[in-house]
Amino acid sequence: MEEIQEKNLDCDTITKLEQVVVTILGEDKATFTLRDRNSGEILYTYRGGHLMRPASNMKILTGAAALAELGLEYRFKTEIYIDGNVEDHTLNGDIYVKGYGDPTINEATLKHFAKILREYGIHHVKGKLIGDDTYFSGETLPPGVDDEGETHYYGARISPITMSPNDDFDASTIIVEATAGNFGEKPSFTVIPHLCGLQISNEAKTVDKNTENTLEIRRINNTSQIVITGEIPEGEKAKVWVSHQEPTKNTLLFFRELCKGSGIRFEQEEGIDIGTTPKHAKLIHTHESRSIAEMFSIFMKLSNNSIADIFLKTMGKQKHGIGDYEHGLKVVRAYLEKQQIDFATWQFADGSGLSHHNRLHSNGISELLYVLQKEPYFQNFYESLPVGGNINRLVGGTLKDRFLEPELQQRIFAKTGYIHEVNTLSGYLTGKSGRDYIFSIMLEGREEGIPFLDEGLKAIIEVV
Repeated sequence: MEEIQEKNLDCDTITKLEQVVVTILGEDKATFTLRDRNSGEILYTYRGGHLMRPASNMKILTGAAALAELGLEYRFKTEIYIDGNVEDHTLNGDIYVKGYGDPTINEATLKHFAKILREYGIHHVKGKLIGDDTYFSGETLPPGVDDEGETHYYGARISPITMSPNDDFDASTIIVEATAGNFGEKPSFTVIPHLCGLQISNEAKTVDKNTENTLEIRRINNTSQIVITGEIPEGEKAKVWVSHQEPTKNTLLFFRELCKGSGIRFEQEEGIDIGTTPKHAKLIHTHESRSIAEMFSIFMKLSNNSIADIFLKTMGKQKHGIGDYEHGLKVVRAYLEKQQIDFATWQFADGSGLSHHNRLHSNGISELLYVLQKEPYFQNFYESLPVGGNINRLVGGTLKDRFLEPELQQRIFAKTGYIHEVNTLSGYLTGKSGRDYIFSIMLEGREEGIPFLDEGLKAIIEVV
């Protein structure tokens, strides 16, 4: 094993921590750093400078940079323009929706947009409904998304014009829920909030209640076709978040349906398009999202990939005038440099940690967690972390089903991370002694790494 750096821990404690690494975490699988929370000094590190895939621990960097560079009060805009005159309640021209990345737009927001148009006196539209999604550039599909992830919420495409099906803010998705029927029948299904231009083919069937549930709901890659296949036992349900194929167009299609429901008729049945808002177009409404401070807890506790990459692209646009991954990551690097974090060897691909091309080390993650404590936005950051063993989903977040033992309550505030064969956990803990620490553990090469990580952290808490 490599040399251990230590300070203020006795030899017996060091030996016990080393045993945790060897017997639980795995010598060739783990990197682990433990710091004193008050001084920031490294008390123990094992391969602390070894580069590992961070998975969603990448959100610690992206989130901290967003709080610093965009600010707690930053709000995402969406603008509604018209290009043409309105006569006798008829718009002789086009409606433009210009997006700036708001991940919180939902059915209620779009209904409000329709109401604004109606109140403006528009009952009939001769032109098109056009989406201006030029605020972001580059690939919409996050880096590293595989064929499986491309159709699921965690790999959803990133667009300045998007919508979420509920208050989890999984942008660019809809929810499809299937319910078993009678034996031999196809299950019924519902879509929240709307198909948004996607199509569903239901090829599944209901089987005996004692049969295995093999139901699958997924979108066929690079298409707008969702298929429901397999078998669902009587009395059961299944719910899946399915990503949009074209977030801008899918959002506009739903918006047009809501406009129709509000009494606004479009002359052109296929009148959806993508374009740039003309300079002479008239702005008739600006919508602002809730603030970053208000959405940050959802982002971190539920480990929301879409928000991470929206933050990243927005930082790139705000600081460098280009809303893509490359320029967003430039902002993250500048932020780390400002915080004097040693990130010289780190590698970045995205803001969420979904990509397997990201590389960080536990010494640096734990150092950032230490220096964050002096920042004015730290309380917002800290309160956004999942709380181990708290079964309230909006408190425990991705740790709500872990560390449930009573003696572990209120001891672990940390960001989880998972991609294939990678499990990470970094944050703040209180040891059995009552002393406060900062820690970062990263595991690679285990198909099911959570039990090893959790047992390791429990043992660490018992030792310190």
